[in-house]
Amino acid sequence: MSLEARHSPRIVKAVHGLRGKPADPAYQLGLCEDLKSTYGPAGLVELYGRFSNGDGFVDALMRRVIVQALSRRCGTGLQVGASAVFKHPETFEIGDGVFIGAQANIQGRFDGTCRIGNNVWIGPQAFIDARDVVIGDDVGWGPGAKILGSTHSGMPIDVPIIRTDLEIRPVRIEAEADIGTNATILPGVTIGRGAIVGAGAVVVSDVEPYSIVAGVPAQFLRWREDMPVRAKNVEV
Repeated sequence: MSLEARHSPRIVKAVHGLRGKPADPAYQLGLCEDLKSTYGPAGLVELYGRFSNGDGFVDALMRRVIVQALSRRCGTGLQVGASAVFKHPETFEIGDGVFIGAQANIQGRFDGTCRIGNNVWIGPQAFIDARDVVIGDDVGWGPGAKILGSTHSGMPIDVPIIRTDLEIRPVRIEAEADIGTNATILPGVTIGRGAIVGAGAVVVSDVEPYSIVAGVPAQFLRWREDMPVRAKNVEV
């Protein structure tokens, strides 16, 4: 095999991105309603712990049904990986066809906003500080990528930083964006529609639609090739 052949990519069809609108089995809605009426929110949180780690059919079913029951709104086709962790899921609004990978951690707040659009893929070990977060449709979220939604004010200076007030700033990930493995999005940042954030990037300021950024701190690299045509016809 030539050196060129060894380094050429192998192209295969996307899987998650081509699923379309998934349907849930008929019994799932009834199970969801029964669990809500039987256990209540606190009981559902405890029940989730019994099924959080397994990879079998029953464990996976119970995870997605419990998250559906706890959420403010949840569409069809949810998938929840083993050991995924959720805080204040009662604030979550989850679209259709969302995948949440193993050991992901989505940390809401009792008075917060967490909206996840349709057909979003959130990779394993992701961390999302979901106190004021909106993720648009068809977003890819790489394994280990993070959103930080708040910082301590650090004032007054004679008080330990951890005791100072939290400043919560909205983070917006617009539709069709792709966030690379282990990237970090800092508080107050908007990632524009169709933008690509490189692996390991630390994003400290807004990213333009259909641009590609990478590095620490993240810097503009180039526009996606078809950006002028698509941006002309798509509302951002």
